[in-house]
Amino acid sequence: MLTAGEYKRTLTVFGENTEKGREKFQQDLDITHDLFKNFVASYRPQLSIDEVATGEIWLGMAAVDKLLVDELKTSDEYLAERAKDADVFHLHYVQRKSLQERMGMAAATSADQLAAKWWGRLTQQRFW
Repeated sequence: MLTAGEYKRTLTVFGENTEKGREKFQQDLDITHDLFKNFVASYRPQLSIDEVATGEIWLGMAAVDKLLVDELKTSDEYLAERAKDADVFHLHYVQRKSLQERMGMAAATSADQLAAKWWGRLTQQRFW
C-alpha cells in the first residue's frame, strides 16, 4: 500500500496497524471530541457538557430532557409553522429545448409512426 505522509493512514483494514498509528488516531479523536464539546457548549450554555458529551446517544424525549433539543417535531411541521410568518414562493422552471432537440424529437416521432404503419401493413398481409 502506498501513501503520502506519515499519518496518511493511521488505522486501516488493508495494512499494518502500528501503536504509533493508534496513538495518532486517538489523539485526532480527542481533538475532534473537544471541538464538538466546545461547539455544543457555545450554543447550549445551560448544559452540563461533561454529562452529555459521553459518547452516548439520546433520542426523542430523552434529548429534550437533557436540554439537547428545544422541542420535537417533524420537518413538515417545522416548515408549515415557518411558512405562516414568511413569504413563500412556488417556483417552476422549464428548461427550453433547443431547435435541434425539438427537430430531433419530431423526426423520431415521425420515424416511429412510419415504422408502426409499415409493421401494421406487413403483419396484416396474407402470404399464403
